[in-house]
Amino acid sequence: MVSQLRAPRPQPQGRSSRLKSHPWLHAIEGTIQVFTSPHRSFFTNVMVQAMRVAGQGQAVLIVQFLKGGIEQGVEHPMQFGQGLEWVRADIGRCLKADDATEAERAAIAQLWQHTETVVMQGRYSMAVLDELSLAIQFGLISEAAVLQLLKERPPQVDVILTGPDMPESLLAIADQVTEFRRQFLS
Repeated sequence: MVSQLRAPRPQPQGRSSRLKSHPWLHAIEGTIQVFTSPHRSFFTNVMVQAMRVAGQGQAVLIVQFLKGGIEQGVEHPMQFGQGLEWVRADIGRCLKADDATEAERAAIAQLWQHTETVVMQGRYSMAVLDELSLAIQFGLISEAAVLQLLKERPPQVDVILTGPDMPESLLAIADQVTEFRRQFLS
């Protein structure tokens, strides 16, 4: 059962300021995690992790670059609970191959620009970038732009990247790489 906080609890005056200035305390640095597999897959444990963080009162962004739907896009994010925002590209279908139309490419570029902006602003504690590796492989998002975002993001932001065949450059800067090897039966 997840409890929801309505408002942050007030801190005692003397204690709060004393803790913030203590020389042994420092902000926890965010991590870069990669979840990959040889096939296209939905990573349930990534979603569980995102929901757990949101349930603790922190803001989480889930971005699905290759999934579309009715009334999607950065203007229509889905809100789940108090801290979980889910955004998909403003496209009418789910991309399965490198066959995006110009309108779909523009929608994905807009979603990437939105993602860069909100991550760099530090609005979210965690950002899940779903099927990012395929978006890179399909030429929809630049690998260099992803690397730049990961290197320049605010230090407290956790980023989770998912998708098959993640580029080596992203694996190299990841703090944790999880590879699912089991094949599902057809």
